[in-house]
Amino acid sequence: MFTGIIEEVGTIKNIVSSSQSMQITIEANIIMSDIKLGDSIAINGTCLTVTTINNNCFNVDIMPETFNTTSLKNGSIGTKINLERSLAVGGRLGGHFVTGHVDGTGIITKITPNENAIYYEIKFDNPKLLQYCIYHGSVAIDGISLTIFGITDKCITISIIPHTIKNTIIDQKAINDIVNIECDMLAKYVQKSMANISGKTILNEQSHDNIDQNFLQQNGFI
Repeated sequence: MFTGIIEEVGTIKNIVSSSQSMQITIEANIIMSDIKLGDSIAINGTCLTVTTINNNCFNVDIMPETFNTTSLKNGSIGTKINLERSLAVGGRLGGHFVTGHVDGTGIITKITPNENAIYYEIKFDNPKLLQYCIYHGSVAIDGISLTIFGITDKCITISIIPHTIKNTIIDQKAINDIVNIECDMLAKYVQKSMANISGKTILNEQSHDNIDQNFLQQNGFI
């Protein structure tokens, strides 16, 4: 479990890749203070397991499922990445509950500066994921806990403050860049519960009930 509060920006130092899998070596500083073999680290929002540690670097394996559903396959030596250690028991939850299980990817379609903020419009590759998004709700973009300030039938808009711009990789993103998306876990549980109540059990991501913001409001969930 993670919070979406990025601890530091690391660097990919080496990649060993196959057709649908990878092993990557990541250089970091802050998170290396107490890292151990088997620890879970969110890398651009993707929960991965530390397999080896060598001084200020650690390795993780990317299996085919992760390779095919996240943006990590697009990384190269020198690529900067967001890093967050798993939430410690008793620690502050500064963002929102983030599992590190990426739901899909999106493409940045618009970047608009506005006073001290920057608005990013992100088009979801899978529009069905938008059913988990509500105005002023939470979403994790490349592992960053963010608030949704706009929704269309294909896109969301998020607003980035200077602190986030300075301490994550979001400032390196350009139009047409791909980002990882994890929708709010609570929204997924609500959908599953409501589907069961209506007699429709969701067995996998290919089965979706038509639950939107109006439905949740009418039934007292929001």
